[in-house]
Amino acid sequence: MDGDRKRRGGVRWLILGLLFLISMVTYIDRVNISIAGKEMMPEFGLSAVEMGAAFSAFVFGYALFQIPGGWLGDRWGPRFILTAAVLWWSLFTAFTAAVGLPLLESLFGLFGSLLLIRFWVGVGEAAALPNFNRAVANWLAPSERGLGIGVSIGGIGFGSALTPPVVAFLMGRYGWRMAFYVSAAAGLFVAALWFLVARDRPEEHPWVTESEAAWIGRPAADAPSRAPGFSALLRSRSVWFLTLSYTMLGYIAYIYLSWFFLYLVNVRNFTVLKGSFLATGPFLAMALFCPLGGWVTDRLTDRYGPGIGRRGVGAAGMFLTAVLIFLGAVAQEPYTAIFLLSLGAGLLYATVGAYWASTIDLSHRHSGALSGLMNMGANLGGTLSPTLTPFLGERWGWPVALGVAAGAALVGALLWFGVRFDRGDESPG
Repeated sequence: MDGDRKRRGGVRWLILGLLFLISMVTYIDRVNISIAGKEMMPEFGLSAVEMGAAFSAFVFGYALFQIPGGWLGDRWGPRFILTAAVLWWSLFTAFTAAVGLPLLESLFGLFGSLLLIRFWVGVGEAAALPNFNRAVANWLAPSERGLGIGVSIGGIGFGSALTPPVVAFLMGRYGWRMAFYVSAAAGLFVAALWFLVARDRPEEHPWVTESEAAWIGRPAADAPSRAPGFSALLRSRSVWFLTLSYTMLGYIAYIYLSWFFLYLVNVRNFTVLKGSFLATGPFLAMALFCPLGGWVTDRLTDRYGPGIGRRGVGAAGMFLTAVLIFLGAVAQEPYTAIFLLSLGAGLLYATVGAYWASTIDLSHRHSGALSGLMNMGANLGGTLSPTLTPFLGERWGWPVALGVAAGAALVGALLWFGVRFDRGDESPG
């Protein structure tokens, strides 16, 4: 067995490693503003609700271009589309540092320029995850896809965990603008690396052996005999149950991405430095549980079919997330709350492999566009939570604001029971 694996080659894991790096940069460029916001808000006189609107502007652009980003990857391949996308959002990440400069302020106003720039960062990043899924569908065998998407998206956790202390250090030493310049430079580096090393398909890559290409290309045991068209998928109840469930995940995820650091500083009364380190907790948990959940969903799907392997993992993870967020919301002791909320974030991301692999199970041919549809739903949820959460927190208290997130996780768990995989929904044995 080990000899077979060695002869098979490992170029697909190199591609996966590059996706992991891009994923890290994606979330560095997404989360940096939530840390820099601590200095931006008093400098520009922005309220918490206005800063939440800036977070939501990113998410609106991100959600709006999910399906086009996935379609472009299906049409032109993930090598070119990911390269162009990373270059685009890195440029506008650098422009974020220009907010408040006279030229931009005279054209759009201070608040308007911030909203516009963050919107265009979101548009660029919209192509990232659907093209990750397209690359995973092209490059990994059916029994490896849950793990593959878990590892590639697991870079989210590392990038998000790395961002608070690094941005806090850069702000303290060089000012908040430097954080955006450094983030943009990291994007330029990974874009060049991806374009030089990656190819759209294994058969196009000079380093791929025949045995590795054969392994990647083997059919799934329960693959449907005829792939439905994308219009047929849009009429599928399973697609919409999956999308609505992932919308609940997105609502919760953006609370962590946008407000967790400020929650620790403003509500739990930690210092900026201590809060920046404690804010890494949820993201380290995401980084650990995302690939672990992907591995579990692959093993269970291989043995029992997607009914247990995809739906079971997704529903169980969302239910446990609901319990942990609720307990963290009402915990009086700050460190207990951080532990429970961090573990809740980890279990939330343990379901990611099940969600994204399900889009490939439902349609390999249209996996880029279908995953774009699903992720658009997540980011519509994410458009709401950055603004609604501080409103609920200021009006009724943060236990209520986080309790709403726990309720969203419970709804997400229940929606999984509407996802049917037609063939292969039961154990192949």
